[in-house]
This record gives sequence, C-alpha cells and structure tokens, in this order.
Amino acid sequence: MDPRIERAAAGDREAAQAVLTELQPRVRNLVRYLIRGDRDVEDLTQHALIDILRGLPSYRGDAPLKRWADRVTVRSTLSRIKRRRAQDARQAELSTQLHAVPPAEDGTRYLARRELAQRLDTLPEQQRQALVLHYLLELTVPEVAETLQVPFDTAKSRIRLAMQKLRQAHAAQGGGQHA
Repeated sequence: MDPRIERAAAGDREAAQAVLTELQPRVRNLVRYLIRGDRDVEDLTQHALIDILRGLPSYRGDAPLKRWADRVTVRSTLSRIKRRRAQDARQAELSTQLHAVPPAEDGTRYLARRELAQRLDTLPEQQRQALVLHYLLELTVPEVAETLQVPFDTAKSRIRLAMQKLRQAHAAQGGGQHA
C-alpha cells in the first residue's frame, strides 16, 4: 500500500490533505453525476471526503484507492440524499439557488462534463444513479444492484431505460442514432 495512504490513515494531517486533494475533483464529479442540479454538489462532496478520511483506516489496499473512494462516495452521497429527502418532507422547504461548479481544468473538458450533467438531469433519479454507477464507475449490473439495494432485474431495467431516454433525447436534438 502507498505509504502516504498509510500515514493518512494513521492520522498524519499532511498526508491526509494530500490524499483528499488528489481525490477531490473525482469525488466532486461523481457527486454531480449522481444528483440533480448543482445546488448540493459542494456540500455532498465535503461529506464524501470526510467519510473517505474516516474510512481510510479500514482501506486494505485490495483495490485501487480511487475505486474504493468511488464506492465510499456513492454510499455517502446516496445516504445523505435519502436523509435530506426525509428532512425536506418534514420541513417542506426547497432552495432553488444554484452554484456553478468551478472548472478544474481547461474549458472544453468542463463544458463536456456540464453537458453530461445536464443530460443526466433529464433522467429520473433512480435511472440516473444506476446509469452513473454502471457506465461512469464501470460497476457490473450485479454490483449496481447491490449498491442501490435493488434486485438485479430492476438495476438492469433502470440502466436500459436510462440509455433509451438519452438516445431518444439525442436523436430528437438531431444527434443521429448514437448517444
């Protein structure tokens, strides 16, 4: 295992800061792909990074750190979304103020990510989450089903329906047959 990760897991602040700084753009993008809109991206990203830091002592190094961090991010984000949904139902107040995600690299890649996020915004939440896990994180359908805690056929159906909707939207915009 990377000594920097071991030091971070043992409580070395500088090592932890370096690890989290390296992971932050990836975590932010994954959070953005999992949720609708920009409003909560920074907040959920910070929570995911905290969960990653807290979980570092349990990281065994069996898989690459980024893959492990992706799973922690997904669990953290979906858990917080569920909690917030319950809070929103109790409070019945929604904020519509949006905050743009600042570009981390050149504008072309930023615009491509923004376009992807906007296309994902058109999907129902459950289909969006399944699609992100399968195509962006490259989880197998059984892994998607396990992560989302749904039956295999449900996960497979959500992925298929999401792709079908994206293809239809792309074709309607004059994009041809492929999405």
